Amino acid sequence: MTALLASSPLLKGLTRAQSRAVAAAAHHRTVEPHGLFFRQGDPAARIYLLLTGEVKLAEVHPDGQEVIHRVIWPGEVFGGIAAWGEAVYPVSAEAMQTSEAFAWEGPTMMRLLERYPSVALNTLHLMIARVHELQNRVTELTAERVEQRLARALRRLAVHVGRRVDRGTLIDLPLSRRDIAELTGTTLYTASRIISHWEALGVVETGRERVLIVRPDRLDAIAEGKPAKPGRDNDDGGNSR
Repeated sequence: MTALLASSPLLKGLTRAQSRAVAAAAHHRTVEPHGLFFRQGDPAARIYLLLTGEVKLAEVHPDGQEVIHRVIWPGEVFGGIAAWGEAVYPVSAEAMQTSEAFAWEGPTMMRLLERYPSVALNTLHLMIARVHELQNRVTELTAERVEQRLARALRRLAVHVGRRVDRGTLIDLPLSRRDIAELTGTTLYTASRIISHWEALGVVETGRERVLIVRPDRLDAIAEGKPAKPGRDNDDGGNSR
């Protein structure tokens, strides 16, 4: 716990005693798989620092379609708009497995920002990073083929939660094909078709909520814009969503 706090971007630059003081001002919260830290539309009352587990931030559109904005890993902050007095959370935060987090009430976090300028500066840097991330996501959605986006998403997941096994890298996270589709802004049909083709080529293997990357070199090539098989394009003309 101490090491995680020390490495968290939120607490960068604080002494150990200061980090403990910031942590002492938080509530500790544990959420079971598929439980919610907060729901889309709830009053934005708390800012969270994830300690263990994984959390997905997802938005449900009026037509019922869910879009996963990002996955949160230990050490990352989410719900940060609570520190700035926003009215409601624009997304839901769902635990993908048993997850623990520190939670600060909005007014408490504002006092901490005033008391520790490093925390205020770190929060600003985190907000800027989120803006850049959103810009990159828009670029991916508008300029990259679906197959490329899927490969990039799996590669990012492998970096964060990948576990080396005998036959490759296992993405150690309960992840369905629908989750992967939502994470990359495409349809379940398109994601399933592409992943099935990759399986036929020996790039990945999938099972019930599991993905094994067998050929990371070939996945990297797809992520950089090369087709999964020379001379064959697996995207719907670049327009599938």
